[in-house]
Amino acid sequence: MSQLVFIAFQDNDNARYLAEAIMEDNPEAELQHQPAMIRIQAEKRLVINRDTMEDKLGREWDVQEMLIDVISIGGNVDEDDDHFILQWN
Repeated sequence: MSQLVFIAFQDNDNARYLAEAIMEDNPEAELQHQPAMIRIQAEKRLVINRDTMEDKLGREWDVQEMLIDVISIGGNVDEDDDHFILQWN
């Protein structure tokens, strides 16, 4: 049985940086561009790292900033100041 986790963002400049960072940290993930949306899915776990986003943006980044662009998520969330993790427990 497949246990895909996913996150979907509005297709805007912030989300494009997020998608690039997520794919760098999760090379097994699948990125899908849909009308006005970017969806990233992976088997069992996706990790969004603050350090990777800061490298992409060239500035400090708070994990909470991401939530402005989120449309939907699938999976259990584990979040702290440095990571946003989606996984099935």
